[in-house]
Amino acid sequence: MARHLVLGNGKFLVNLDRNCFIRDIYFPFVGQLNHTGGNPCRFGIWCGGKFAWLDDPSWRIELGYIENSLVTNVTARNEELGLELSVNDGIHQRECIYIKRINVRNLTGEEKDVRLFFHQDLMIDDSEVGDTAAFFPGNRTVFHYKRSSYFMFNGRSPGGGIFQFSTGIKRFHAAEGTWRDAEDGELMGNAIAQGSVDSTISLRAEVPGEGESTFYYWMSVGADLEEVKRLDQYVLESHPEKLLSRIVIYWNHWLSKADAQFGDLPDSVVRLYKHSLLIVRTQIDERGAIVAAADTDILQYNRDHYSYMWPRDGALIADALSLAGYHGTIAPFFEFCNRALSPEGYLYHKYNPDGTVGSSWHPYVVQGSPRLPIQEDETALVLYALWKDYERHGEIELPQALYPTLVRKAASFMCEFIEPSLGLPLPSYDLWEERFGIWTYTAASVYGGLMAASYFADLFGDYERSDRYRSAAERMKAGLLEHLWDEESGRFARGLVQRDGHWIKDMTLESSLFGLFEFGVLPADDDRVAGTMKAIEDGLAVRTETGGIARYTNDCYFKQSDDVQRVPGNPWIICTLWAANFQIETAKTTEDLKRPKATLENVTRHTLQGGNLPEQLHPLDGSPLSVAPLTWSHATYVSTVCKYVRKREQLAAADPKQSQELKEDSDSGS
Repeated sequence: MARHLVLGNGKFLVNLDRNCFIRDIYFPFVGQLNHTGGNPCRFGIWCGGKFAWLDDPSWRIELGYIENSLVTNVTARNEELGLELSVNDGIHQRECIYIKRINVRNLTGEEKDVRLFFHQDLMIDDSEVGDTAAFFPGNRTVFHYKRSSYFMFNGRSPGGGIFQFSTGIKRFHAAEGTWRDAEDGELMGNAIAQGSVDSTISLRAEVPGEGESTFYYWMSVGADLEEVKRLDQYVLESHPEKLLSRIVIYWNHWLSKADAQFGDLPDSVVRLYKHSLLIVRTQIDERGAIVAAADTDILQYNRDHYSYMWPRDGALIADALSLAGYHGTIAPFFEFCNRALSPEGYLYHKYNPDGTVGSSWHPYVVQGSPRLPIQEDETALVLYALWKDYERHGEIELPQALYPTLVRKAASFMCEFIEPSLGLPLPSYDLWEERFGIWTYTAASVYGGLMAASYFADLFGDYERSDRYRSAAERMKAGLLEHLWDEESGRFARGLVQRDGHWIKDMTLESSLFGLFEFGVLPADDDRVAGTMKAIEDGLAVRTETGGIARYTNDCYFKQSDDVQRVPGNPWIICTLWAANFQIETAKTTEDLKRPKATLENVTRHTLQGGNLPEQLHPLDGSPLSVAPLTWSHATYVSTVCKYVRKREQLAAADPKQSQELKEDSDSGS
């Protein structure tokens, strides 16, 4: 369950698996309407009477990207065919065009007749019903369409354009699809098929002995036939080689903000930092939605997916990009939240990328009593992230525009959504979406959100509202310290749950308590925070070679071990990095930064081939679990690197001797 290679431009997203098969095609929204349904669009080769798709065991495949870009760099070698492929995939930075370049090297001394086959298995608009696949003679392409979604496929080789093609029925009665037709090296040439359909095209060239030839394949996507014809012509006129080069250049320039001094961080950490920025960018729709993950293999386990915009994830991801300097990239996210905010001033559980409310398992009524189906931290964190972005970049136009409709409405809701006997938020669902109650993480985030609203009110001279928001925040902090601190255990409780009409502490050890210092309730060096974080580091550490920090004690999501003492839960990338953030925040000397530095290095060893980070890891073998890439994992990595670098600079500035030592470390590349 993973997507090893991810390509996108903010309105068109394509995922490839470990075999270089296209698995997901999202258009016109990032993360919404998957036009393959997760089914593989195969890629294979016929040569000398032998055929092999790239998932055949005879291939040895190495995955990667061209450095500092969203263009892949893949090598595939097949000794049985006597061929080696160098493959580059990219999506145009502006247009909805996917391009694949395949350089075929002949490993033998004899000339070879080589045929490349590209299989298109589409489920347009998330459904196999009513698709059409057809050969279009005007430009000798194959195209698929339904309603306002059109996909045109073309290619070039030294032997010319499309060599052969076929369209047909798939997954209906005994029909497997046209990909089976390809395996003898020939395609039947059926010109049109309707219903549940697929297509395959081939390219052909004679590759000289110990020589090489280059093939190109591309897909143009648009709302009608004329648009995809125009895009196809654009590729032909510009040449796909030049377009791929421009894609690399564009992403190199986009990453120029990330060319900071990284101090003593090794190259592997810096590479993953830059790669993480690029991966996060692919998951952001140009209209503002920040998608949690677009890996549809999660459908195997639950007939739903992660291709939604959770306001919590979005806010924390936006905060990470802001920290890295990408204010302009995240501004549409806050505008999205402004449009999505309910009339009462809260944000729902999750949203589709087009702004409609997403699916939810939070009920509106429980045992006959109405219940607001929200996680209040999601509303609060949007205000918190908006303020942090203004604080860093000083761009006042965006918060000014959003102040009356987003900030004031959300802050007013948070001021009213309070349990009067405790001064804490009324019950809502926790950040893991699993339980209903009053949670320390939620209370901390609401404190941060209300303080952000107060700062904005001050900024715009709205002093009465500022006093109201600040007063509610201080009351929240007092309630948190009074009711959620547990003196006996020396740490904060996860939250409060109601039993027989009474509030009792839930003392389950919980990694999200890092929010106490992250959102400003208490400083990180407060003894109560330190005691809580030490308990997390001791009690939620995964004591295997994989290491890392679990979400909470006895976490059952994708559970892999019953040995709770050794494996309290699977290690999550974000939870592991939260612990590193605490170590960074409390570091007094550069020596104190060795532990978080080691954590950053360890995370680099648990990426998929190609560099993508999963949600969680198998505690015993370190393999990825759940979705990959998870946008939140990559964003938290970005945030942690930024915090590490800035803390190291602060320590150097405070100590001239350390400053000199750090300069020497940086100069030596250590």
